[in-house]
Amino acid sequence: MLFYEPLFLFLFAPAVYGLYLLVGGNRGARLAILLAASLFFYAWSEPLFVFVVLGSAFADVFIARRIAALPPDDKSRKLWLALGVSANLGLLVYFKYAGFLVANLDVILRALTMPGLAFASVALPIGVSFIVFEKITFLVDVHRGVTKPAQSLSLYAFYVFFFPKLLAGPIVKYHDIAEQLARFRHATSEDFTEGFARFMLGVGKKLLIADTLAGGADLVFSQDASRIGFLDAWAGVLFFTFQIYFDFSGYSDMAIGLARMFGFRLQENFDMPYVAASVTEFWRRWHMSLTSWIRDYLYIPLGGNRRGELRTHVNLWLCFFASGLWHGAAWTYVAWGAYNGLFLVLDRLFLLDWLKRRPVFLVNLLTFLVVTIGWTVFRASSLEQAGAFYLAMARPFAGGGEPVAIPAYHFVVLSIAAAICLSQRLYLSFGDRLSSSLLAQRHAFALNAVLALLFVCAVGKGLADPFKPFIYFRF
Repeated sequence: MLFYEPLFLFLFAPAVYGLYLLVGGNRGARLAILLAASLFFYAWSEPLFVFVVLGSAFADVFIARRIAALPPDDKSRKLWLALGVSANLGLLVYFKYAGFLVANLDVILRALTMPGLAFASVALPIGVSFIVFEKITFLVDVHRGVTKPAQSLSLYAFYVFFFPKLLAGPIVKYHDIAEQLARFRHATSEDFTEGFARFMLGVGKKLLIADTLAGGADLVFSQDASRIGFLDAWAGVLFFTFQIYFDFSGYSDMAIGLARMFGFRLQENFDMPYVAASVTEFWRRWHMSLTSWIRDYLYIPLGGNRRGELRTHVNLWLCFFASGLWHGAAWTYVAWGAYNGLFLVLDRLFLLDWLKRRPVFLVNLLTFLVVTIGWTVFRASSLEQAGAFYLAMARPFAGGGEPVAIPAYHFVVLSIAAAICLSQRLYLSFGDRLSSSLLAQRHAFALNAVLALLFVCAVGKGLADPFKPFIYFRF
């Protein structure tokens, strides 16, 4: 069930919100309604896996209570934590990586003239990576003493299944929302208006911009890569570069807006990432909930920057190598993670100092180019296709096949997307002079009217065109 489908917009969401308002100040009834709605929402797409997650959620609560009941210096606390984390990672490995691991091992065995391996195909549950990472934060937070175990099984199940953020984040760390869960306050009229405005913005970004750009990217990447020319290769990569931003940030806007409508504040997930002046800064602005998760639950446990410069570089690279694996069980994602990890290490070695001495607009452009080159292998269906695209992108005067027939409106939307990101750079550089926040306050009614009109247009487009799932659903 997609947020912009008629079933969600005109039946599920109004029914759930109507019941939510009907019970008013009854905290227990609000929890029951939102938990039931969240379970139904996930079961609609994953009618079997929902029971697996429920079972593992109950196990999490049991293990967390065992950890909390033991003295801080008791060694068995770590054993309980290892059990809980291993069980959650086991779910992720089985459903997401088992087929990939077996397939690669099969290739190696056959190359050694040994009997191969076979593995029955397993369907990847939607949002499994997000669910597992959030469940791990709960166990680690309790072990660290950052937070107490959930007050009840139902409250923890609500944390795991809360439908706005369930399928593609933001990744909500348990200690960031524990207080909100304990209070479980009722939403105000301000929560509704600001939340719904944010939701409308996300729908517009997804349907009007991202899905249109997706058409252009799909046209190019579906061609024979060996016959792609220079301009088509760059066009396809730029389509995807802006598509993934507007698609994923659009989902985050919808998730944050919907959660706000029910009285919950989720952390921001994007902060104008394409204004970044280094790859390090890009990762402070892109998918911020994943970056902070990697920092808190992987980079710091590995030693962070506390064990010397060489170990710091190794830890950085390993973390983003793991980030690539988190995105998918394919060598293209592994290469993408390794590529980003390399530039993070280069930033620490010398690049940041070099970039600081250059004009900010030039540095922004160079960073955007590095990020775009990385998105090429991320979008490619194989390393071979990525290599063919890189070859085409590096040879402006080489001949190719027939140019790809891309409708002009794709380029119009690409220009609009680029202009939006350029305006973000201008705002960051000249924000005080532009006084945009003051202008927004003065013209709030007009801006909201435009937003509502774009929302109506987006819904109309969604009804007319085939639905395109969010890119991050498969992660």
